[in-house]
Amino acid sequence: MTEKKNQKNTPVLTFEGKKYNVDDLSNDIKETIKGLQIAETQLKMHEDTLKLLSIGRNTLANQLREKLKKYE
Repeated sequence: MTEKKNQKNTPVLTFEGKKYNVDDLSNDIKETIKGLQIAETQLKMHEDTLKLLSIGRNTLANQLREKLKKYE
């Protein structure tokens, strides 16, 4: 789902290969579009958080590995 503006600054929704003039859509549909945009933003944020947690976990595992070397 992408929303673009054409030459006349009219917002256009591209969804599943079809284009829709946003101004022609009902308020209910516009609210659904906003909901999808929020969901996509939240998903991206949580994906980034998971990446950071994974990096942190790997760093801690590497630190533990180094500290345990003296016990081998």
